[in-house]
Amino acid sequence: MSLKHAILILLESQPGSGYDLAKRFKEGLGYFWNAKHQQIYQELKKLSAAGWLDCEAQAQDSRPDKKVYRLTAAGHAELLRWLDAPVQPNRINDALLVKLFGGAHTSTANLRAEMDRHLAVHRKTLDSLLAIEQAYLALPDAQRAAWRLPYLTLRRGILGEQAWLAWAAEAQQVLAE
Repeated sequence: MSLKHAILILLESQPGSGYDLAKRFKEGLGYFWNAKHQQIYQELKKLSAAGWLDCEAQAQDSRPDKKVYRLTAAGHAELLRWLDAPVQPNRINDALLVKLFGGAHTSTANLRAEMDRHLAVHRKTLDSLLAIEQAYLALPDAQRAAWRLPYLTLRRGILGEQAWLAWAAEAQQVLAE
């Protein structure tokens, strides 16, 4: 997957500015696809140049005009093309695993401290995902039905964090020996 397709998906549901998209990333896609503000703005320019987005300037008081983007017919067609195409399985690049793999070259205290930092992040992420799940489960049936596919991504995130924390407990036990 590429950033451009993540942006097209977000704009398919609702037009928005670069700022709006960055916020939507943080609240949803950001749990499984990372993008910095600058990357989003650069990609919006490319997508507009490709003819996949229209941009409308909206005047704001005391700020520069806000650029609101929406999909064009060509952008919608590209999104459908991408959705119909197979994607490659995800490969990971995990610096923590590299550190553990080479852990014989550093102190156990260093590795424990690194694990503690990562544990805090993963626990916080799991707590956030579980809170989102509770909000989803509290929705009326009709609203839940509309969010059933994004809910699958949420469940994957929850299960992934739970599995990571279970693995981390094993890693901590080994580091304690």
